[in-house]
Amino acid sequence: MTTITYEDFERVDLRSGTIVKVEEFPRAKKPAFKIWADFGPELGILQTSAQVTIHYTPQTLLGKQIVGCVNLGEKNIAGFLSQFLLVGFSDKNGGICLISADLKVENGQKMH
Repeated sequence: MTTITYEDFERVDLRSGTIVKVEEFPRAKKPAFKIWADFGPELGILQTSAQVTIHYTPQTLLGKQIVGCVNLGEKNIAGFLSQFLLVGFSDKNGGICLISADLKVENGQKMH
C-alpha cells in the first residue's frame, strides 16, 4: 500500500450524482454501458462509459445515486468521450459493485 498525504486526497474530487440516461455500448471492447449522470448545478450532466453490465441493467441504473470522480480529465473510449470515473469495487468474480450513499443526498455534493 502506498501512503499519500491528506493534501493529495483533497485533490481527488468525488461527487454525488444521479444516473439520468443509460445506453448499450456495442463499440466497447468489453461489455459496457454509456452512462449520463447529473452532478448538480455546478457540474451539470457528465457522461462516461462503465463496465458494469454484470450486476446492472440500464433499467436498474436509471435513477441510481452514484459516486463519480469528476476531475480526472476527459478520455476517449471507442469514440465516446468519458468525462468522469464511475466508482465501485470488484466482487470476487470481477463484477463491479457501484458505490452509493446510504441515504439520499443532493447531486454534486463533494465527498469529505
